[in-house]
Amino acid sequence: MAGQIPPQFIDELLARVDIVDIIDTRVALKKAGKNLHACCPFHNEKTPSFTVSPDKQFYHCFGCGAHGTAIGFLMEYDQLSFPEAIQELADQVGMTVPTTQNVSQSPQQKNLYDLMDKVSQFYVHQLQTHPERQIFVDYIKSRGLSKNTIEMFGIGMAPDGWDNVLKTFGSSQTLVKQLLDTGLLIKNDAGRIYDRFRHRLMFPIRDRRGRVIGFGGRVLDDSTPKYLNSPETPIFHKGTELYGLYQARKQNRKLERILIVEGYMDVIALAEHGITNAVATLGTATTPDHLRQLLRTAPEVVFCFDGDRAGREAAWRAAENALPMLGGNQQLKFMFLPDGEDPDSMVRRHGAEAFESEVLHAQNYSEFFFAWLTEKVELGSMDGRARLVEIAKPFLKHVPAGVYRDMLEQRLAELSQTNMATLNRHIEKPAQKQQRPAKKQTMATMTPLRLAISILLQYPILAREIDDTSSISSLDLPGVNILKELLETLHEHPHLTTAALLERWRNRENGAHLQKLALQSLSLSADELKYELLGIFSQLQKQAKQQRRIYLESKPLSELTETEKAELRLSQS
Repeated sequence: MAGQIPPQFIDELLARVDIVDIIDTRVALKKAGKNLHACCPFHNEKTPSFTVSPDKQFYHCFGCGAHGTAIGFLMEYDQLSFPEAIQELADQVGMTVPTTQNVSQSPQQKNLYDLMDKVSQFYVHQLQTHPERQIFVDYIKSRGLSKNTIEMFGIGMAPDGWDNVLKTFGSSQTLVKQLLDTGLLIKNDAGRIYDRFRHRLMFPIRDRRGRVIGFGGRVLDDSTPKYLNSPETPIFHKGTELYGLYQARKQNRKLERILIVEGYMDVIALAEHGITNAVATLGTATTPDHLRQLLRTAPEVVFCFDGDRAGREAAWRAAENALPMLGGNQQLKFMFLPDGEDPDSMVRRHGAEAFESEVLHAQNYSEFFFAWLTEKVELGSMDGRARLVEIAKPFLKHVPAGVYRDMLEQRLAELSQTNMATLNRHIEKPAQKQQRPAKKQTMATMTPLRLAISILLQYPILAREIDDTSSISSLDLPGVNILKELLETLHEHPHLTTAALLERWRNRENGAHLQKLALQSLSLSADELKYELLGIFSQLQKQAKQQRRIYLESKPLSELTETEKAELRLSQS
């Protein structure tokens, strides 16, 4: 897969990205000399062994051996594919992944995206020109939406009628199938095909890259359902997509906080009042996939729910799904609205400043977590406090080991009026991964060739000290081709970092081996390593000449060319 995206693009991407920023938004890093460290997010530990090198743009855990670049970290931590990690980083630094090399989009998907975009434009055009548009125009005006906001969210109109989309876009069987695949058309049991969205205000749903992947439609009369979403399709999955996230990212160069609200109009109304960091789930509860996506977009996520029982139950479902993600360098908060209010009505009645103030005073995750649990017990009795521990146990076991989990357990001990020693006997701890002791290798025990490769990987700038790689081309020694390719790559691209070099070997036969050499402890300074590298290269050149002479001497004189005879005489002189 890596080969399908130009290596030059990945080089430039990694040159613009800082691995420290990528990791620090997910794992709290602390300065430790020229590097930074933290407790490893990939295994349970109390003492930090996870190190991030700003110079190499590389991370490594001395406990479990996890290591890699910013791309590798996103793949491991956020569970992204290689193309998704590339897209995530490109979005953050404002780069566009070359569309001709798009590895995550099949021709069939591309056709569906193109079709959805055309239908979205059709709905917008209908809102502007259709003879029956006035009822929709009046509704939009009643909600106080400006032209800019309407354009920002691409709001349109599906006219009344059973076959507007079918007639406009279904000119062939292939197109009809695509319209069915995207959920824009429905085929009933009798085989009749008709438009899914009819006489509705239309809200296109975009993915993180801005592609239309689905629609939501709202009726303006008493028809049901009031809101209708696209069904699950090859390009639309409700459990992973969020309405308004594309617009939020576009409007805010760096998102410090994301607000989760319930519906389209809440997102749009807040944007109308300048609050452009709101998103909404698409008719589903907040899923772990939603949370992972949000927490890698902003360090703080605030859930905004109605203050009634249904709202609090929805908040608790979100809190449960968040348990495995707690303890990083992110914050989850909960904001509950007064009775009868939703974000739309609240911001219109009280203004953006008052609404933002409520957001700033949202309840912390731990406060909501224990408030929800203590409502179910009588803390005034020993029996109630014991029950609190029993209720909390199955939830706490999902929280990753670390400071945050320790503090949750400490708070539970306080509320239950017990001590940590007693509590620890009853709280299940996360299973520790079995770690294989790493084999230590020093510079002294490394072969010269391995040492040269390690030096180049860790100090790419030293490649400029070696001009001619052809002098070792004939050397028959395992690893010479890797050394030669490294040197040639660095001569052609002298500004590559350790991370960029390693990405060029991703999924290649020697990729894992090079990653280990990039982690090899080199006890000398950069200046000392320069002379070490030059000495090794000089030694390899001598070996190459010696091998060549032995080869030529082994051939009968009559079989040698005049050039080879001259070469042999020169090597023997």
